Amino acid sequence: METQKLIDAVLDRIFIEMEASGRHVHVTKAQSHALFGHSLTAKRPLSQPGQFLANERVTVKGPKGEFQNVAVLGPERKQAQVEISLTDGRTLGIQPPVRLSGDVDNSPGATLIGAMGQVKLSQGVIAAKRHIHMTPEKAKLLGVKDKQVVKLQTYTDRPLIFDDVVVRISPEFSDNVHLDYDEANACAMKCGDLGRILKC
Repeated sequence: METQKLIDAVLDRIFIEMEASGRHVHVTKAQSHALFGHSLTAKRPLSQPGQFLANERVTVKGPKGEFQNVAVLGPERKQAQVEISLTDGRTLGIQPPVRLSGDVDNSPGATLIGAMGQVKLSQGVIAAKRHIHMTPEKAKLLGVKDKQVVKLQTYTDRPLIFDDVVVRISPEFSDNVHLDYDEANACAMKCGDLGRILKC
């Protein structure tokens, strides 16, 4: 038992678990009522505390195509956001800028279609910049600061080193790397795979 604790402590000092984030949507409370007739309802919690996958789904429609049955994440936010991969953007006919979550100014829009109605967004479609959610404790352990840009070595079936990875630190986070599906597929990532920060 003590040996396992030692191994876990060493691994925690070196590695961080990676997750793939598929296309999804964030909406405001007013938009949720317009789309579904009610506020979002939780289906299951996500890895980040307080976040959940909603029971509700939408169709995301762009100038050239659409995706049906797209996940909606809760709780509701102050502004809408649609997170897609660059490959998704080609299908929709949209060129999403690569941005951190919440940075949607001057981004393209799209139409969201729900069970009860639709909402046309004038902006909000982005490709999420790869990033690492981290607690202050983990950040201290790894010697990194909030908004620091690092490289990430993936320990996957097709190992890669990702550049330009942003560290985001908050006591409200849990420790996870977030990649989109384009990036996860590029390194053949599987659930439970680990990465290691390489400081720039």
